[in-house]
Amino acid sequence: MQIDTRSRASIISDRVYRKFLKHCKMRPSDTAFRTYTGQPVPMRGMADITVTTNGQTKKLPVYIARGNYPAIMGRLWLKKIKIDWQAIHMVSKSTTDLQTVLEKYSEVFQDELGSMKNITVKLHTKPDSKPVFKKARPVPYAIRSKVEADLNALVKDGVLEPVTVSDWATPIVPVLKKDGGVRICGDFKVTVNPVLSAEQYPLPHIDDLFAGLSGGQKFSKIDLCQAYLQMHVHEESQELLTITTHKGLFRYRRLPFGITSAPALFQRAMDQILSGLSGVQCYLDDILCTGATDEEHLRNLDATLQRLKEFGLRVRREKCSFFQSSVEYLGHVIDAEGLHTAPSKTTAIVDAPPPQNVNQLRSFLGLLNYYGRFIKDLASLLKPLHDLLCRDKPWEWTTACQEAFLKAKEALVGSEVLTHFDSSLPIQLACDASPYGVGAVISHVMPNGDEKPIAFASRTLNKAETNYAQLEREALSIVFGVRKFHQYLYGRKFTLFTDHRPLTTILGPHSGIPSLAASRLQRWALLLSAHSYDIRYRKADSHCNADGLSRLPLPVTRPESRSESVFYFSQVDDAPISAEQVRKATRSDPILSAALDIVLRGHLGSDDSALKAFLARKSELSVQAGCLLWGRRVIIPPSLRKPLLQQLHSGHSGIVRMKEMARSYFWWPGMDEQIEDVAKECSSCQEVRSNPQKAPLHPWSFPEEPWHRIHIDFSGPFEERMMTGCTQQMA
Repeated sequence: MQIDTRSRASIISDRVYRKFLKHCKMRPSDTAFRTYTGQPVPMRGMADITVTTNGQTKKLPVYIARGNYPAIMGRLWLKKIKIDWQAIHMVSKSTTDLQTVLEKYSEVFQDELGSMKNITVKLHTKPDSKPVFKKARPVPYAIRSKVEADLNALVKDGVLEPVTVSDWATPIVPVLKKDGGVRICGDFKVTVNPVLSAEQYPLPHIDDLFAGLSGGQKFSKIDLCQAYLQMHVHEESQELLTITTHKGLFRYRRLPFGITSAPALFQRAMDQILSGLSGVQCYLDDILCTGATDEEHLRNLDATLQRLKEFGLRVRREKCSFFQSSVEYLGHVIDAEGLHTAPSKTTAIVDAPPPQNVNQLRSFLGLLNYYGRFIKDLASLLKPLHDLLCRDKPWEWTTACQEAFLKAKEALVGSEVLTHFDSSLPIQLACDASPYGVGAVISHVMPNGDEKPIAFASRTLNKAETNYAQLEREALSIVFGVRKFHQYLYGRKFTLFTDHRPLTTILGPHSGIPSLAASRLQRWALLLSAHSYDIRYRKADSHCNADGLSRLPLPVTRPESRSESVFYFSQVDDAPISAEQVRKATRSDPILSAALDIVLRGHLGSDDSALKAFLARKSELSVQAGCLLWGRRVIIPPSLRKPLLQQLHSGHSGIVRMKEMARSYFWWPGMDEQIEDVAKECSSCQEVRSNPQKAPLHPWSFPEEPWHRIHIDFSGPFEERMMTGCTQQMA
């Protein structure tokens, strides 16, 4: 352990805890820690351990950090145990020197968009490809001003520039951010990506990366800020990146998110920028720096930051870490001793809680049987668990069951089952969701056709996520898996497996980002658009590997964020009804409550014809705060529609204006017709309504023969109908 007199507490990594102290019970802790450079340290908990030194034994608390942090002995331990200070023969001043280097290159850490110098990228289209021009998608009135603000900001930063003419045009997808703002993204899946030629520049092989880091004692990770937007696009390629909006055409001058060839283009640029530097490796926007000694490490870090400064790049300070004893990189832990398997690859299995009922046990056994051909004597190992499935036997989790459960988990993460990542092998990602968790497994297809897992992941849904529609929970599991295994997947083609068939269309690689989907589904589709993948449907009984993880998830959740629920009631300050009123009225209405159950559970609960309008939009419906939404529009129950219609017409707006406002905020079947009725039935509007202007008389010459000229006109309305009149001149 390193002695740190500036730290009150003693800290170890979860890897050390697993290897040496797993017998010590871990308990939760809400104590927050930061590194000496200011980065927060994610914590797993704390434990009391027995410490023996110089003939004395003490029971002392230690905090367990999530990840790969150096073991630190703090002041509390120093007070409790006697240290032989004469045995401490090394005092490092690397901390002071590091601060000097970081201050020297403060420009690199500025909170602004970088501008890569001397390198521009060209996009190449396939032979005989033709321009694709898509019309602008309508932008909801509620967020139109925010979209315009983001467009103006991107123009100001030099990312976009307005144009008047273009053969190419990509529709935008305005995605709501957690702070209530909007991020503009192009839906390049439907325009540019299908015609782009693949860039023949390989991403680094994992063995080559780690070979270049061998001999390092400590490690520094550098993360570039908005990496792609720091790259300039050659003027000849900018027209390909034209986006169409309600404010006209704009084209990207920087490389935007969502272009399939972007990873290869960016890797080529970074290899060029960092060429010739010692102890430095780069994988896309993650740079790793090391050295055989602290002094060499510092020189290499200085040279790296100098190179980034020369090329005008900017770094995200809060995502960087410096002079770490070990770091996790591409699914491995690297330290002075070499390369190790990252604990995070197997945490979902090792820390999985025991099953609490027969259904959870069946899912766990399904996961084991999925990889059963790699586990020796699996049937005898699982006998105590199989006995619990007998119908005439009550559920009782015995000591034998617990031992079998632990041994089964050990077998599942053993070398016979797990395989190391190999960029030359096909990659598969299987994802699934249960009502309370999500799970994902990334695997290789081996040369003999076997599917072997690389890593497992799972987590428990938070309260808000448990209220997602079934389709959204399944989509969330995919996004969870893609984010969790980003470093394996990004820039490589992979196959995605789901047991929810509608997602193969909604999130298909060639499907446009759904303009009427819930905001979060749009964000997820946008994230996937930057990846190269095929998506396939797999029946539930063939999807046991991901299903088992989702039903025994780790007790880890994503913090809830109230700002994610951005819909009608947060956009309109003077709404005549509240979200709570809509929630209660929705539940009390038989049609809407049935539609709500269909969305949440995914099962058809009624054949009522009144549900047809909702079933036709099933994949576009979602639930927020107990309210049913179609896209971003709240579906208003019948009992609350009248006050909304009255507010719409409170200023005696015309039918067109009323529909424009309504379509930005809410919807229900037959809404347009009811809006027309309200406007037509308003006596005040009828009194001041001006008669239509009469057309001036126009003399016509007499025709030479019958049916040489005919005249057609409309008159009405008469009893809600229009009359068509037709005559020929010589009649």
